[in-house]
Amino acid sequence: MYREKIDKFIDAHKTEMLEDIAELCKIDSTKDSYRAGRPYGDGCFEALGAALHIAECYGFSINNYDNYVGTVDLNDKEKQLDILAHLDIVPAGDGWTVTEPFVPVVKDGKIYGRGTADDKGPAIAALYAMRAVKELGIPVKKNVRLILGTDEECGSSDIRHYYSVEEEAPMTFSPDASFPVINIEKGSLHGQFTAEFEKSQVLPRMVSFKSGTKSNVVPSKAEALFEGLDGSDTEAFAHTLEAELGIRFDVTSEGGYMKIEAFGENGHASTPWKGKNALTGLLALIEKLELAECGQVEKIRALKALIPDIVLTSDVIVGFPGKNLGIAMEDEESGQLTLTFSMLEITETSLSGDFDSRCPICSNEENTLKPAKAAMAGYGISLNNDSMNPPHHVPGDSQFVQTLLKSYEMYTGRKGECIAIGGGTYVHHLKNGVAFGAAMPETENNMHGPDEFAVIDELLMSAKIFAQVITELCC
Repeated sequence: MYREKIDKFIDAHKTEMLEDIAELCKIDSTKDSYRAGRPYGDGCFEALGAALHIAECYGFSINNYDNYVGTVDLNDKEKQLDILAHLDIVPAGDGWTVTEPFVPVVKDGKIYGRGTADDKGPAIAALYAMRAVKELGIPVKKNVRLILGTDEECGSSDIRHYYSVEEEAPMTFSPDASFPVINIEKGSLHGQFTAEFEKSQVLPRMVSFKSGTKSNVVPSKAEALFEGLDGSDTEAFAHTLEAELGIRFDVTSEGGYMKIEAFGENGHASTPWKGKNALTGLLALIEKLELAECGQVEKIRALKALIPDIVLTSDVIVGFPGKNLGIAMEDEESGQLTLTFSMLEITETSLSGDFDSRCPICSNEENTLKPAKAAMAGYGISLNNDSMNPPHHVPGDSQFVQTLLKSYEMYTGRKGECIAIGGGTYVHHLKNGVAFGAAMPETENNMHGPDEFAVIDELLMSAKIFAQVITELCC
């Protein structure tokens, strides 16, 4: 019933909205070292102060929780809806072409700059939704609180601090993803394992192996050092696997040792099929080499069997990830369990490594963690985890989710639907929290990459949708 007024208000304040976004995006709010009164460094402190100042200038009541989190309240009534956004950013990185990372620019219907999409632009869109409701005098009976965090990119300790003193609102959404509604976030088991074995001097042998930098990243490089290997056979095996796996191998020899490097492509562990795993590629090559039998080789074979690489045929995963660990599973709502072999280091006497598994909502410690422990123990490998991150699920037929979908459909003319993802968002540990906006599903806005941007029309539409949601849930 308020749509026409909301539309006119947001459109009339487009220039102001872009100016406020640009003001925040000029600030390098990458997390930095702790300083007294500034838990995440100067940049996050400055961004939070700037955002709260903007909100206060529009007549909102603000609060600062020890410079971890800031809040903006629509009114002083009973809490109903929290909107959870963040002001910290990932590092600028290299490769920017349209503008410098902290020099926001409007071009071709987009606003460019670090944070424009993730998540300063959506945060301001939410603020303008609240501003529309406030200045239009729409009679809301309950409160909406915009929560502005400063540590989303590096662990969300800010939100844990906030919720240690405040209760959750009955409903929460985070404009830090894409439309329509992300109501399911898979659980995760970031497996950390170790094993020991006796040193062998029998040739040919492997001296060392190393791959991976983070547990949630498909590794793009792996290298191993060998003694006593035949170079011609090794290069022949490497050539065969290059065509099969899409992994490039470099084989070099020096001083009686041979080094093999594998080069693939990075990807996120939640979508491992989008990368090319150099770690598992190099293990596949090692499996073909005629190394002398020893405890180290036995463990390599075990790992290759327990955590095989993703196999794709026409973009369809072949087999059942996690089968050999005893954790293969899927459900209709959240899909299939995924498994990524992400880190591995092997010496002459020991190994340590990580895998990343994203687990559907049917998973739990009983059917996931315990079987994985048992499977690895059967090969003399210790899985050292005592817990896992549980899945997050808000029922898609709830009044809250249906209201969000209705507002999305009203403004976009598209069919709203619930989505499950392998990654996690700000709301993962909230009872009734979902991700909602602020980009259209098809928009690739270079989030975390160079030339990050937000589509201006999408930000405006998001503000309108959020305002409509407020009127539906709080009037």
